[in-house]
Amino acid sequence: MSDVIIVGGGPAGLSAALFTAKNGLETAVFDTDDTWMHKAHLFNYLGVRSLGGDEYMMIARGQVEDRGADLHLGESVTAVESAADGFRVETEDNSYEATYVVLATGADRSLAEDTELDIAFDDEGAIDVDIDMETSVENLYATGAMVRAEEWQAVIAAGDGASAALNILSKEKGEHFHDFDTPADVPALRSE
Repeated sequence: MSDVIIVGGGPAGLSAALFTAKNGLETAVFDTDDTWMHKAHLFNYLGVRSLGGDEYMMIARGQVEDRGADLHLGESVTAVESAADGFRVETEDNSYEATYVVLATGADRSLAEDTELDIAFDDEGAIDVDIDMETSVENLYATGAMVRAEEWQAVIAAGDGASAALNILSKEKGEHFHDFDTPADVPALRSE
């Protein structure tokens, strides 16, 4: 059983995974690699002067793996259901369980619409979330284009993923948690 399962491996999903894995939660990311980032070139992402979407994805995946997240590339999630201690996530070949689930599938809301969970949607058809990206279902989060009718930006999605992760970490630690690193905190990176 994982602490956190993230469905989607674009900026929102990988951002959430970075924070949760880096802070000791067992994190699994299911990524079909259908992200819009493969069509993007980043000029408007703070801290990035110019970076192609493919290169961004390679860097982001490496960063998440460096921090200990388990990436399931090409393994598509078919259902999310309630389980005794949280959620059961089904794929074509396997079943996984986690305490928390973060949905990060871009504008594709079909997984949330087709689930047996009672997820609330807003008047525009987006998933209704609170300020911490938590849905109407406790411990189930939604991020990025799933929660906005038209505001589809990588930097917004990454912020949503971070917000969901920090809320999860706050719940796990029993107090408000924020993630602030100093130069002394920088761990060794794996070699490419």
